[in-house]
Amino acid sequence: MTTRRTRPAPRPPEGTPPRAELARQARAVLADAVRIAHWAAGTPGPGTAAPLAAHALERAATALELSPAQVRAGWDRARLAGLVELHGDTARPGWRLRAWDRDDSAVLRGWVALFDAWSLVHAAPEGIEAGAVAEAVEAVPQVLSLLQLSAGPVTVPALLDLLGQRVAELHEERCEVPLGPGRAAPAAPAGTAADRAATAGPARSADLNALLLDWALEGLAAVGALTLGKGHATLTPLGNWAVWVKLEQICVAAQSPAGNIEQSAADMLLGCARLTPGPARDEYRAWLAARTVGSAVAELLAVARGEDALLRGLAFEALRVVGAPAEPEVRAVLAEPSLRPYALLWLAEYEGNDPDDAQDVLSREEATWLWVDTAAAVADHGETGLLVRHLDSAVQGTVPALLDEVRAVGHPRTVQVLVALAAAHPDPALAKAVRRAAFQVHTGGA
Repeated sequence: MTTRRTRPAPRPPEGTPPRAELARQARAVLADAVRIAHWAAGTPGPGTAAPLAAHALERAATALELSPAQVRAGWDRARLAGLVELHGDTARPGWRLRAWDRDDSAVLRGWVALFDAWSLVHAAPEGIEAGAVAEAVEAVPQVLSLLQLSAGPVTVPALLDLLGQRVAELHEERCEVPLGPGRAAPAAPAGTAADRAATAGPARSADLNALLLDWALEGLAAVGALTLGKGHATLTPLGNWAVWVKLEQICVAAQSPAGNIEQSAADMLLGCARLTPGPARDEYRAWLAARTVGSAVAELLAVARGEDALLRGLAFEALRVVGAPAEPEVRAVLAEPSLRPYALLWLAEYEGNDPDDAQDVLSREEATWLWVDTAAAVADHGETGLLVRHLDSAVQGTVPALLDEVRAVGHPRTVQVLVALAAAHPDPALAKAVRRAAFQVHTGGA
């Protein structure tokens, strides 16, 4: 039992459009990318590697009546937004493309993926060292936070001042010594934009920061996150919503009551094992918010492949909180016998089936395998009475039929489960039959 108060669902800032309207705006930003993704996915052998092959670029431009530059830009956006997946030289539709017209959440996730990749969409100015570019990218969240909190236009000088402060903080955090008298700055490559900022001292920093701020604002405008006016910038409704979502994720991550954020997936799941479903989901969300989706899903599936059946089930509960971004990885594990029943149930619920009816997607053998796996989790971590009551959840209806099918299913924990069940069951005759079945499985008898 827990006395912890659950955090109420946060509401977007006042004036934020409904999700349907935000999704409409995101679809408009990515309209060319969606057209190109459909073309690439439906074209046999287009050679759509990254970057787009020259002959594919020409074919796409002709077919879609776009300029080569528009095709190239749209192709980059399609890849960054997860609309296409590359397998060698073949482009396949991503899950977001398949759900694009019917799922607003998929659309918004796709746009947020593009928003996160703004620095890849808009190339950095030539001749600036990678370290300076990386610092600007790292400082941009503070710039976006100021724009979001201001709820209106912010002047470029104010943004430049904040960017400079944040870059200085990064230097201080890394214990970097600023250039002083007698310490020459590295020369910038001749003939580049950085030549104007090649002198040592504060003037160099100010010029370089101004150049990088212009680049960042143009990149964010290119993905639809803000609009640029004369000497000022303003977040679009999409950009305002995205920054709010990012800030909420940080708040959720900071409020993990059980302290699981920094734990491995296995330790986090064990820490959640005795929580009720609501608080457990809050813990999953906090843990997920502190990681990239890809790495979190990979870590959860790695735990699910382990020997602990309890963690296997909990890993898929956490993947339910991940939702749509986990769908390709979950679908990919259908070929793994130990994960297949869990993946089938996950996909059935993801596709809208009632959880009570999701069991219908399992074959008899898969349902029996899942019964044994769940019994193993109960035997390892639960109470004796739970294991006895678990008999009622078997699809077979009778204990003899269950034992026959359990012996045939080939679960690696079958013997241990049957021995534990025989020891726990109060009916001597039934316990004897279960022990006999355990012995037959152990010795390979019929």
